[in-house]
Amino acid sequence: MPAVTVENPLTLPRVSAAADAVARPVLAVTTAPGGFEGEGFPVRRAFAGINYQYLDPFIMMDQMGEVEYAAGEAKGTPWHPHRGFETVTYLIDGTFIHQDSNGGGGTIQNGDTQWMTAGSGLLHIEAPPEALVMAGGLFHGLQLWVNLPAADKMMDPRYQDIRGGQVQLLTSHDGGALLRVIAGELDGHEGPGITHTPITMIHATLRPGAEVTLPWREDFNGLAYVLAGRGSVGTDRRPVHTGQTAVFGDGASITVRADEIQDAHTPDLEVVLLGGRPIREPMAHYGPFVMNSQAELKQAFEDFQAGRLGTVPVPHV
Repeated sequence: MPAVTVENPLTLPRVSAAADAVARPVLAVTTAPGGFEGEGFPVRRAFAGINYQYLDPFIMMDQMGEVEYAAGEAKGTPWHPHRGFETVTYLIDGTFIHQDSNGGGGTIQNGDTQWMTAGSGLLHIEAPPEALVMAGGLFHGLQLWVNLPAADKMMDPRYQDIRGGQVQLLTSHDGGALLRVIAGELDGHEGPGITHTPITMIHATLRPGAEVTLPWREDFNGLAYVLAGRGSVGTDRRPVHTGQTAVFGDGASITVRADEIQDAHTPDLEVVLLGGRPIREPMAHYGPFVMNSQAELKQAFEDFQAGRLGTVPVPHV
C-alpha cells in the first residue's frame, strides 16, 4: 500500500491515550458483503448490517478494490447527482479522475483524497485515466459518505483536493504504528480535511505485533474498518480481519492491535478509524440524495430532472 509513509516513524509526534482513559468496549464486529458500484467495479460495503445509531453522521463506506485490472477492465462511475451530504474519496493505489458540474475536479493517486461537499446539489463523475484503462493496473481506495445537518444541506457545493503529502503523520509511543490523520484531529494534531460535520478520519498502519491505544473524543462515535491484514480491537482483543468493521461503545480511548503473523501480500494491519459527532436528525436517504424528509427527497429528484442540479460540462475539443 503506497499511501504516504515515512522511513522512521519515531521521527514523528507520538500520541497515546492517558493511562486513566476509559477504554471503549467493542459492541460488534461485522463482515462487509461484496458488491459492484458504478460501471461495475468491485466494492465491499463496510457498514452493511450496522444500526445507524452507531454510524451517525456516517452514511455508508465502500472499499473499492483491491483489484488488479487487466487491460480494458478499469471502470468508474457515469455522471450522476448528489445532494445533502459530502463524499470523501481516499485513493491508496492507482489513479482516479473526478469532475463535477460546479467546476471542481482533479486527479488523485497513492494517498490523495478528494472531498466533495454536494450541499444543494451537483452532478459528478469519477473515472480511471485512459492509461489505466489501456494498460491495466492496481486500484484500491475508499469512498465515505458523511451526512450534513439540516442547516447545511442546501449550502453551496465545495471541492477539496487533499494531497497525500498534506496529511498529518503521527505515530504510537513505540513507533509501531503510523497514523495518517486525513480529517479532524487526534490528540490536538489536525488533519487537512475541512469538515462541516465534526469528524475524525485516520488511516493507521500497524506493524506485526504492534498495539496502539488512542485518545478518542467522548462526544464522537467510534468505528474501525480493516482494509487489510489481521488483528484485534478493544482491550479484550476481539479478532478482526480484512473487510470487517468494529463498532465501539462509549469511552475515551480506542485500542487496536496487529497479529504477530501477517501474510506475504499484507505485511501489516491496515485500518481506517472513524469518529464523528452524531447529528441525531431524521434522515431520508434514497440513491444519491440524503435529506431529512420524503418531501425533500421528492424535491431533490424534481430538481435533478429539471436540470437545477447542474448540467454535464461540454468537453473541450
